[in-house]
Amino acid sequence: MAKASKKNTIKLKFDSARKLAPAPESKAGAKIDPQYDLFINGKFEKPTSKKYFASINPATEEKLSMIAEANQADVNKAVKAARGAYDKNWKKMPPAERAKYIYRIARMVQERAREFAIIETLDGGKPIRESRDFDVPTAANHFFYYAGWADKLEYAFPNRTTSPLGVAGQIIPWNFPLLMAAWKIAPALACGNTVVLKPAENTSLTALKLAEIIQEADLPPGVVNIITGAGSTGAAIVNHPDVNKIAFTGSTDVGKIIQRAIAGTDKKATLELGGKAANIIFDDAPLDQAVEGVINGIFFNQGHVCCAGSRLYVQESVFKEVVRKLKDRLETLIVGDPMDKNTDIGAINSREQLNIINNYIKIGQKEGAEMYQSSADLPKKGFYCRPTIFTNVAQSNRIAQEEIFGPVLAIQSFRTDDEVIEKANNTPYGLSAGVWTDKGSKIFNLTTKLRAGVIWANTFNKFDPTSPFGGYKESGYGREGGLHGLNTYVNVV
Repeated sequence: MAKASKKNTIKLKFDSARKLAPAPESKAGAKIDPQYDLFINGKFEKPTSKKYFASINPATEEKLSMIAEANQADVNKAVKAARGAYDKNWKKMPPAERAKYIYRIARMVQERAREFAIIETLDGGKPIRESRDFDVPTAANHFFYYAGWADKLEYAFPNRTTSPLGVAGQIIPWNFPLLMAAWKIAPALACGNTVVLKPAENTSLTALKLAEIIQEADLPPGVVNIITGAGSTGAAIVNHPDVNKIAFTGSTDVGKIIQRAIAGTDKKATLELGGKAANIIFDDAPLDQAVEGVINGIFFNQGHVCCAGSRLYVQESVFKEVVRKLKDRLETLIVGDPMDKNTDIGAINSREQLNIINNYIKIGQKEGAEMYQSSADLPKKGFYCRPTIFTNVAQSNRIAQEEIFGPVLAIQSFRTDDEVIEKANNTPYGLSAGVWTDKGSKIFNLTTKLRAGVIWANTFNKFDPTSPFGGYKESGYGREGGLHGLNTYVNVV
């Protein structure tokens, strides 16, 4: 009886935690036009195709705007504009002057931070807290950081001579639309290149808002061109003969297509692809901190990051305790309206992605794993998924090997350092990993042996413009961010 009573008391506590008074962010702080055209050569123009597609709010399934669909002719126009701006203006401009433009863009993103955060949440479904506190400030910081490098390339590459590549074709995903745009545009401009950028078709709005800022900042026409569309638009950019560099963030399958497409050409490429990050908890770790790190690494972002900690390895002696703490913490998470400041987990970006996630949850159950889902009530409209954990997972299970891109965590136990290193590396991916322990020697041992581009120690999903990011194996190649991010946009002799 006492045990049942305690369980009921805990449930009441969780239920009351979820019944916080709504605290929605007002939509009035953002202006979304009913229709957006292509941004080419410093102005917005209608697509040659005369076609538009809807951008949908995944939390309500309501239409936000109609977005232009670029075809081959539009891509040709954008690349021609970028080439003209590169030859006539941008590459000849003194680096200190280029820096002023990039810095101006950073300040204007800061000034309109609230509007960007609201639109990012409405268009992508992520909680307003994440858009407000991470996405937008980090995007502005990337412009600030690379503005500082624009006139200092001689220090970045001492005793070497650098020159820009030319026109950079950049294709970004739907999970961090504004941040990925800043991540790619800022270093390209700092190094003297011009840009043709294509955002994901279902999250184009903040990139188009960034185009407005670029226009207001008086950046020379054609230096940055932002065109919207689906896969065929991206393919036209990749295959265009006058594009010198491809920067792509997205799925491994598309990354392989891009590799084949540019093989035999002189195009440079950076590819940031899929991931299946291992988060490793040793028995000497601060467990409450580690559990919070796991929640942050996979659930607060709905698992919508390539580096999400979607595989958890827990040392056997603390396995039951960690799983219990995780289950308790899942019950406190608020799933719902992304515009509510209390919401921890917002909407899945699209119905298609939600179907993929739900299919993997069914696969996990069929494979014999034991599933636990939060008991949170889901909104009746929109694309939502309860945070889900699986235990009794085998290393060969698909949920432990394949990228799900959703709030689904596969948990396994381990006994020794060597065992967990072998398990963590036993995946086609190698983007990121996390280690939780009180001993520096364990951290250094694992960081030298884990095949991952980024490894966090006693934290997870921490980013900074000064730090490089990228992966190994099927997670891609090349680095973005930091000093390394400059290297991919210059010729060095």
